[in-house]
Parts: sequence; structure tokens; C-alpha cells
Amino acid sequence: MDRPSPVLQVDDAPVVWLGANFWSRSGGPLMWTRYDAALVREELRVLAEHGLNMTRSFFYWPDFHPTPDSLDEQCVANFADFLDAHTEAGMTTVPTFLVGHMSGENWDPAWRDGRDLYRDVWFVGRQAWYVRELTARFAAHPAVAGWLLTNEVPIYGGEAPRPIVDAWASLLVDAVRAGGGTQPVAVGDGAWGIETTGHDNGFSVRDLAAFTDFIGPHVYRMETDQVRQHLKAAFIAELAATDGLPVIMEEFGLTSDFVSDAGAASYYRQLLYSTLLAGATGWIAWNNTDYDDLADQRPYSHHPFEMHFGITDRHGNPKPPLRELARFAQDLAAIELPAVRRAPVDAALVVPSHLAEDYPFTQEEERAHIVATGEQAYVAAHEAHIPVAVVREKEDGGLPAGYGLYLLPSVKQLCATSWEQLVSLARDGATVYASYAHGPSGVQRGPWWAHTEELFGVRSDSAYGLAEPVTDATVTVRFTEAFGSIAAGTELSFAAAGNENGRTYLPVRATAGRVVAVDAHGRPAIVVRDHGAGRAVLSTYPLEYFASAQARVNPEETWRLYDALAAVADVERDVRIDDPRVFTDALVHEDGRRFVFFVSQHDTAVTVEPTVTGGELRTLDGDASPSIALDPYGVAIRLLALD
Repeated sequence: MDRPSPVLQVDDAPVVWLGANFWSRSGGPLMWTRYDAALVREELRVLAEHGLNMTRSFFYWPDFHPTPDSLDEQCVANFADFLDAHTEAGMTTVPTFLVGHMSGENWDPAWRDGRDLYRDVWFVGRQAWYVRELTARFAAHPAVAGWLLTNEVPIYGGEAPRPIVDAWASLLVDAVRAGGGTQPVAVGDGAWGIETTGHDNGFSVRDLAAFTDFIGPHVYRMETDQVRQHLKAAFIAELAATDGLPVIMEEFGLTSDFVSDAGAASYYRQLLYSTLLAGATGWIAWNNTDYDDLADQRPYSHHPFEMHFGITDRHGNPKPPLRELARFAQDLAAIELPAVRRAPVDAALVVPSHLAEDYPFTQEEERAHIVATGEQAYVAAHEAHIPVAVVREKEDGGLPAGYGLYLLPSVKQLCATSWEQLVSLARDGATVYASYAHGPSGVQRGPWWAHTEELFGVRSDSAYGLAEPVTDATVTVRFTEAFGSIAAGTELSFAAAGNENGRTYLPVRATAGRVVAVDAHGRPAIVVRDHGAGRAVLSTYPLEYFASAQARVNPEETWRLYDALAAVADVERDVRIDDPRVFTDALVHEDGRRFVFFVSQHDTAVTVEPTVTGGELRTLDGDASPSIALDPYGVAIRLLALD
């Protein structure tokens, strides 16, 4: 089955944005009243020399819109010169209109007077006027590649009901079009809504997709596990994808105050390549430079770490992230990104519709559980070298058919018709895996499952209203018979974790199911029920939930179960590696070339010898490459030459 990775279209031509969010070090947000044309050109020159082709720029709202019905003409003139500088450098930019939030502080136009950003009709009208007028000034300039309405507006304007947000955003998009802007437009909110976090802040990526042209995640989340941190942006990109719109990593980065040079380089490297493999087709780093010379200026005065998110230092010299971007630019050119797509896959990671549909009487804690356990399953699938499609259950039920393996990790909620469909999918030859979970919430504590005996061949032995606690610090699962790649007698161990609701198991007795693994107490742990050509596999323990609740846990042994599931399901995997710390996935060129990526999670250098089915690996120059040498947290690309 195909996995989407659409490329942005500008003037009906495919465009790959690789750039940086830009404030000149002459003034940061105040650059337009301290504009230094020569310095701007020098800053752009350094970016262009390292392969960057665009910036995201900002109309600092208090300066550009000094009164409700006027623009500051000097700021406008400075921005026009800024656009000319991009053309001279062979670059483009994406201007951002309503810039009231930036780097730890909010700034209002002097005349806002506390008006509601979304609901005050007069104020929304003034915003639309401002957007239309600026668009009209600059829409014809060849350096303008797109438009963004705002910067992280939920932090500035606050949250609001979805219909209010949709109406406000659609009016501003209309203002762009009324001003003559034909370029792609998006909101700039960060994609922090219910589809990616479980929290409904009013900014639904699916709602906004109805009248915007791309989706732009902003990713700065902290983690407790290195592998989860390296894959977090990729999983967010998967969750954010909707309606066939391109996913542009609109903001990502780090302050060098938080990390070593090597750590900064590896974070950028991992994020860039993992999001590429997750379907992203544009990247805009935060941000172009450091601001040590603005230490007495807000926001840097009170958030000093904000001075050092730059990919160049205070003197314009490249920092490790810019060197990583330069290498990435070379690799994007080598594979010809607009002409490649993600390799089709045979495995689906199911995201229950309870995450995004916001059904009545669904707890936000339960939606967050779906994100956390899905992310952990995404990690385990990578460790097992199973490229997966992240697929969403439809509203009120329904899953996409055609996959050979369905993963439902630590699932509490799924619609009734989807459980019915899973029985049919298994009968038609699929392998359906689900692990039980109460989830962390104490509300309606129990699996919201249907057709459990029909699907898995078990009956529950639970007592009503009680969660059966896992009292062992480590859950040991012993296989009583061979299961896929797992030999009979093999023991897998999982550290138990979570709160009193989630650190639980499902007591069952098998009816038509076959117990293939038991826990340390002899109770069923893994049960298989055959359904003709397919089967359903039940884990009575919430393995993914356990891991998601722990720090520094990956790789943990869920990947071995996933590897066995892939073997049982006969999932097609071109390349296998006997190392869960080296991930692999592929992109396919329209001319048939298959680019295989190897992404190491080792903090030291490592060499791997992949097993290739029906072909051999070669360097991009065509030389045979049976082994792959990877630097710490390194990345390598090879061609897969099929027999």
C-alpha cells in the first residue's frame, strides 16, 4: 500500500523548501526599524552557500501596522529590499503576517486594546485589511514563494472553538487571495491540535486543510528517551498528514545552550532524515543566526537561551546544524526528491478515531494515551525494520483494507464496526495484532472491545470495575511454541510501568485461541486464533504502554514481538538488519531506482551487514556495498539493485 509524501506545488511546478526562519542579527524582531541591507545580504549568502534555497520571514506586527488603517512605509520599503536580496541570492521567502508571538514573548499592535483576535469583528477586519494590503504590495515579487498567516498563534491569541478558528483563518486566507496572492498559504499555528496531541486547541489540521495548501508542524518537544526523541518529529509528521497536503517541517531546531555541538548535529541529522522518510517534503530550521549582541533586548534578555537557536553564530559562521543542512541538501539533490515517493508497505499502524473525532465523554487523557502508545509502536516497528503506514480509523469506524499486518498497540478504544471489520480482514488473510490496555484513565476502566472471542478466541476473566494489577517489576513472557522468528522456549522481558489504571493486564482463558506464550505465572500472554489464511494475535499485556511510560527504555523487547509478527504475516521487507538500533526505509524514484536509508541510533560508530532479498546494495556511484559503516547517530544512503 502507498504512503503519501506529496511535494508542494508553486506555479504548477514541484518545489522543495529547504531553509531557515529568518531574523537578521541587526535587531531580531526589531530588524525592520534597524534594517541593515548589507548585513542581510551577507546572512543570506552564507545560507545559500550551504544549499538553503529559502527563508521564512516575518512582518513584525507592532512595527508594520502602527495604526488600524495604516502601514509603516519605511518597514514596507525595507521588506521590499529584503525580497530583492533574496532574488540576488537565488533564494525565495515565505512572509508571515500576524507576528505577535516570538521566542518567548507576545507583542501587540499598540491599538489592540485587549480585543479578541478571533471574535472581535472590527479587529478581524483590521487583520484582513493588513493581510490584503501587504499581499498586494508583494505578491508579484518573484522572491515570494508562499504565505503564512501567523506564527504560533495559539500562544498569542489563545485557544478557541474550532468553528471560530476556521472562520477567522478562512477570512484571512481570503484576504491573501483578494490581495493577489496566488502562492501556497497556510496558518503557521504549529499543528499542535487534536490530531497530533490529543488536545483540542481549536486548530484542527483537517479543518484548516479545507482552505490551506500545506501543513506546517513546529516541533520542539522534550523527551525522556533518545530514540523517541529522534523519531518524535517523524511521528508528528505522520499524524499531521491529511487530505493529500504536503507536510513542511515549518519550525524545528535547538538552542546550543542545551546541547553539545555533536548533539546538535545528530539531532538535526536524525530529524531531517527521519521526517523525509515519514513523508515530509520541506524543512525550515529555527533559525538563521545567534543574537548575542541583543542580550539587552526582549525576548533574549529574559530568555537568554533564545539567543542561540541559530544555525550560524553571532559572526555569521556556520554552526553544526547548518553543516547538517548542507549535507541534507546534497542528498536531496542526489535522490531528486520531487521525483521520489515513499516505498509502498504491507504493515499498518492503526490510530483509533477517538484521537481526533473528539467523541462525547472521551477523556483527553485517553487521547494522549493513543499518541503515546502509537509513538512507542512506531519506534518498535522501526527497531524491527518494518516500514509502516500510519493509518487513521474513520469516524464511527472503518479501517483501510489491503495491508498484511495491522498493529493496534495498547488499544483501549476502537469503534464497534472496526472490530467487526478486523474479523473479516483476518479471514481474508491479514494478521491482526492488538495489545490490551485499560489506559491511564480510571473512567470506564476496561477494554472497549467488541467481538473479542470471535476475533481472538478468548474470554475475559476480569471482575467488573477492577483492574488486574501487574505486581511483577518485570513481565516475563515465555513462548511455549515457535512464533514467527521467535523460537519455542524464548523468553522476552518487559519492565512494567504506568499508573494504577494502566499497569494492568487482561486475564483470559482461551477458547478457540491458541496460547503461544505465557507469563511467569503460567497465564496466557500471547494468544493466536487462526482465521483461514489469516490470524489474530492478542497480547494480554499493554507492552507499548509500559514502554511509553518509561525513560531511556529503547530499544526494549517489543520489537522482537513485532519482528515475529512480520514473519508470521509474511510482510515484505527488502532489507533486514540484525540490529534494532539501525533503522531502514526506502524511497522509490519514478525511474525505478530504490534508495535505501540507514539511520543509526548508536552513539558510537558501527558497521552493519544488511540481508537483502532479491538484490544487492550499491553506493550512489554504483559500487557494491555489502556492509554499511555508520558514524555515531549517522545516516547512509544506498541504491538497492534488484536481481
